Formats: sequence, structure tokens, C-alpha cells
Amino acid sequence: MENLIERLFPVQDEDLDYESIYEVLFQLYTNPININLANSEVLLASYLLAPDQISSLLEYREKSGPLLSLYELQAIPKFDLPTINQILPFITLGGSQIRYPNNLIKRIFEEDQSYLLFRHRRIWETRKGFTPVDSSSSGIPNSRYAGDPNDLYLRFRIQHSRDFSLGITLDKDSGEQFVWDSQTKRYGFNFFSFHFTKYQIGRWKVVSLGDYQAQFGQGLVFGAGYSFGKGSETVPTVRRSSVGILPYTAALEFGFFRGAGATYQFGNWESSLIMSSAPRDGRSIISTDSEQNEMETISSLSQSGLHRTASEISTKSQFRESNLGGNLQYSINRKTQFGGNLLFTRFNKPWIKTPTVYNQFDFSGINNWVGSIYFNHNWKNFFLFGETGISKSGGKGSVFGFISSLSKEVDISFVWRNYARDFHSFYANAFSEGTKPMNEKGLYIGIQIKPSTNWKINAYYDFFKFPWLRYRVYSPSQGYEWLGRLSYLPNKRVVTFLQIRTEAKERNISDSGEPSLTYLVLPIKKSNLMLSLEYQLSDKLFLRSRILSSKVHFNSKKTNGFMILQDVRYGQNQWRITARAALFDTDDYDNRQYTFENNVLWAFSVPAFSGKGLRYYLLGQYKFNSQLTFYFRFAKTSYADRKEIGSGLQMIKSSHQTESTFLIRYMLHR
Repeated sequence: MENLIERLFPVQDEDLDYESIYEVLFQLYTNPININLANSEVLLASYLLAPDQISSLLEYREKSGPLLSLYELQAIPKFDLPTINQILPFITLGGSQIRYPNNLIKRIFEEDQSYLLFRHRRIWETRKGFTPVDSSSSGIPNSRYAGDPNDLYLRFRIQHSRDFSLGITLDKDSGEQFVWDSQTKRYGFNFFSFHFTKYQIGRWKVVSLGDYQAQFGQGLVFGAGYSFGKGSETVPTVRRSSVGILPYTAALEFGFFRGAGATYQFGNWESSLIMSSAPRDGRSIISTDSEQNEMETISSLSQSGLHRTASEISTKSQFRESNLGGNLQYSINRKTQFGGNLLFTRFNKPWIKTPTVYNQFDFSGINNWVGSIYFNHNWKNFFLFGETGISKSGGKGSVFGFISSLSKEVDISFVWRNYARDFHSFYANAFSEGTKPMNEKGLYIGIQIKPSTNWKINAYYDFFKFPWLRYRVYSPSQGYEWLGRLSYLPNKRVVTFLQIRTEAKERNISDSGEPSLTYLVLPIKKSNLMLSLEYQLSDKLFLRSRILSSKVHFNSKKTNGFMILQDVRYGQNQWRITARAALFDTDDYDNRQYTFENNVLWAFSVPAFSGKGLRYYLLGQYKFNSQLTFYFRFAKTSYADRKEIGSGLQMIKSSHQTESTFLIRYMLHR
């Protein structure tokens, strides 16, 4: 699972919502795919098979009927042993229909996949936010965190693949107070999430109550936070899949629906309904009109989910967002789908952002609607897809593309997108360079070549334009990005690759003080290199060595950075230990080095390192019995170029930062 996650994850970037992506992907893979029932859409969503392999599987099922044994996978054309070994952990074998006993309550109480999970995380150095309150120069007491430094997470989950899922998630962040206070809308844990999802109730394909997400088409309306974008897997991950309604199980406090969602299937038609009413964090301002009437408006909505200081606590659940929407989809021979999406969103107060030079075309008002139509079509080895939509403002957004296997050795992908500067879609997650599909035009081409069983070449080139101003870019701008990756697998125990990535954009330069030169924009070019060697010495011992380097050219100045790391993993039947030591040295923050780190179960880590220092961690896992598993992680970063870490209330007066995480999982029925 860890190897697959790292292979699929995109190029590291601070704007990506890693936890949400990891959570949804983890849920998909803990619900194995029925290889006899899955259509092309489900298979593409798994990212396990190439386009020609999916076509080959569908054709084999049509001619020979359902697979009777997993050994039969070897008989499917274009399925080789590496492919079969890769997909085996994530698939299951069944007939053409799945039937469960009638008593749902009994199945829930007897289900083996039921567990209770508790996680504790803490930074052991004292941050400024936890120090005694002092006073500013004006005599006003400075702000401090209301709670303790402990980060607590509790989850209860019962599920059976493609039958039902029931879960509760509780979360308290570091600095938040564990208190029951209805006035500030705090009830013990800072965040509470519940869901119950049932699959296959007669013609009802899925019914979900509580918190859930939805993904249809290419993510212009319903994006579910589940997409990878650009990365070393240059072909399959650019396409979104209509995975439908999914239970929401992450601890992020935004980006989900709260209410009821359902999909009804009749013949080749599927109809989905989305109903939601959820609290939203934010700040408001009171203004008066010409007749001295007061009006409260939302000035900003917060997505941090943090409620540590009096100021942050005052933003908790201040507003309510209501959503009503739906999807209608028609399928032809499991190879073609046509569909439409529509979503109405209303806030209980008008949302009028604080004006800036770049947000003139952002959403403003009390309600919005956005609609789209989309298609997916499998023609031979070509998987074509597209979606086009329009929002209440009149702004339009479109994305079209295809992925294809030109031969057994060559796969390609192509994506074109055009998003207007006033296209407003709050739950969108379509393919884009920016964090949301808005104010962008672009063209992406990706390729994967396997000249032999030992070699693999991945590459992409993406050109994009931003017709209007953006944050830190106060003029229309454009840029490009390309990546090349050469992988060599001499045998099943050794994997090595060399990856180069270059990105060129434009960015504001610092204010020169000249009134006429306030918003000068210059190009910034970043190049990253990664060299990796992985060696499975035995079934118990695994080694990974990596070198990362970067170069940034901006405003006639060149800066550099690098990182070298060594991983060791050793495990027996009941326990496993993973360790890392890394050395990093960067000239500035622009050269920060992102690196994937192993963590405890259901936790994900892609930290960024800048400056000069040493990073190491030790991760242990021990399985006491079939019911009880314990995880512990100790991590420390020591800096050689500073005596303080962070700023504001997060500042630590030390040259090192120490973090511990422990997690215990108890399986209720084993």
C-alpha cells in the first residue's frame, strides 16, 4: 500500500491537500474491486491498469464470462506477471451478482472489518502559544492558545466492501481546548464527523447519511477532493473518474457535504441527489447603507479548521452553507457514459470578500449555481473524456482529453482545459495548474514508454496561461512545466530512477519603493532533480537511498538546495521498524525540499525542509494479536543555521523540533 501511494502521489507541492487525497485513495483500496463486476470507469479510477489492459479485460469477460479463479488472470491478453502481482492485493473475485443475508443489523454487529483507532501526536518543544501570557507595548495582553499541545484523533469504523460503511471521527488539534461550551460551539473534540452508507438496496445503488463526498465527470462541479494531477505517473492520473457518492472519513473540516446523498439505478440510467446543510467557519463585518441600515456580510471563510486562540474560536461555525444538487448519467455497454451535474449553493449571509487587486472576479453574493455536462467513451484503446460547465456568473469552464495505449510499449495522455476568470464552482477539483479551475488555459501532454521489461520512461509537458491577475502575480501571466523520469528495474528486488522537473512561472518582485513600479512581475524558474535507489535485500530487509536537489532563478539571482536521505525497513511476522536519516541544505525557502515520509496508519506526511539541518525518524509497528496493533513514531529535525523555529505563536526558541506519534488500533471482531 505504501509503495503504491508513493508511486501515484503527485509532485510535492504545498497547495495540495495530501490528507484528503490519501484518505479517499485508502478507502478505495480497502474496499477491493470485484474484477467480474467492475466497468471501465471503476477500473480507471483504481489507476492499477493501463488502458489497453482494461480493454483486454472487458473483452475477455464478454467472450469468456466471469473469471472463475484469480489464476485465470494469466490467460487475459496483455496481462503480465508484474501487473498481476501489483493488482492482486486490491481485487476480489465474485460472480456476476453479490447477495448478502437479509439482516443488516446482524451483519453490522458480526462484521470482521470493525475497528477502534486512537492516535496521539505532540511537538515536545514549547511553542510561544503555550507560554504564559505577557503584554504588548500598549499594555494589551498578547494572544495565547487556549488548549494544550496534544493532538488527539479517535475513529470508529465498521464496513464491508460494497455492502455498508458506518463510522465516527473525532479530532482535536494542538492548541485547541477540550471543553464543552455551546456559546462558542465547542463540544469536547473540536471536530466531529459521522457517516452511514449503504450500498445496493434494491435499485438504490448507494444511500449515504451524515458526511459524504461526490465525484462525477471530470470534477468541474463535484470533485470529492480525489485527484492526483501532475506527477511521475504521467498518463492515467490526469483523468477523473465518476466514482459517485463516497463516505467522508477524513478529519479536514471543509470540502464535504453533510446531510443525505443517494444514487438510484434504473436500467442504463443512474440518478443521484445531493442534499447538505453544514456549518462553515469565517469572519464577518458589519456595514451600513445610505439609510443607516446595518448589514452583516461574510468577509472570509476559513479552511484551516484551527480554533486555538480567542480570535480563531470566534470564527467557529459562524455561518451555514446549504447545497442542493444532483447528477444524471446514462451508460451504454459499460464503455460509454453521458451525464449532467447541477449544484445550488446558498449561504445564510452574503459573502463579499475583502477587495484585493486580484480577486475582482471571485464569487460575491449569497447564492450560486453551477452546472455541467460530461462524457466518457472507450473506443478500442482510447479512453476519451470531457466536461463543460457554466456558473451563475456566466463564467464557463471546460476540460477535454484522452488516455490511450498506442502499443504494448507506449501509453499517452492529452488534456486541454479553459476556465474563465469568473467560473465559480466551490466543490470543483478538475485538472488544473492552480488550486481551483478558474482563470486558466492550458495544454498537457504525457507519455509512458516501456522499451523492455526492465526500463520505463515517463514524461509530460504542460503549458498554461492565466488571463487575469493571481495571488502574488499582479498581471496576466503564463508558464510551463515539464518532467522526465527514467526508471530501471533489473529484477524484482531493485528499483532505481532519475527524475528531473522544471517549472517556469511569473511572480511579483518586492516593492522597490517607486510608485510607478509597485507591481513588477518577473519570471521564476525552478528545477528539481531526484535520484533514487530501492533495494529489497530480503523478505525482511528493505533499503532506500535518495538524492534531491533544486535550483531557482529569480530576479537575476540563482539559489540552490539539496537533500540526501537513507531509509531502512526491517520486519518480522509481528513487528516492523522503519528508519530514516536525512541531511538538507538550501539557500532559501524557494528551494525547500519536499519528501514523502512513512507514518503511522491513517496519517500522511510530506513535509518541506529549508535551511540547513538534519532530519531523522523511527517508526515502529507491533501486532500483539489478531485484534490489537500498536504504532509509534519518533521524529526530530535539528537546524544548524537558526536558534528559533517558526514565527508568531508557532515559534519555538530552539534549534530543534521533536515530534512523537503513537496509534493503537483494536479490531472488534477477530
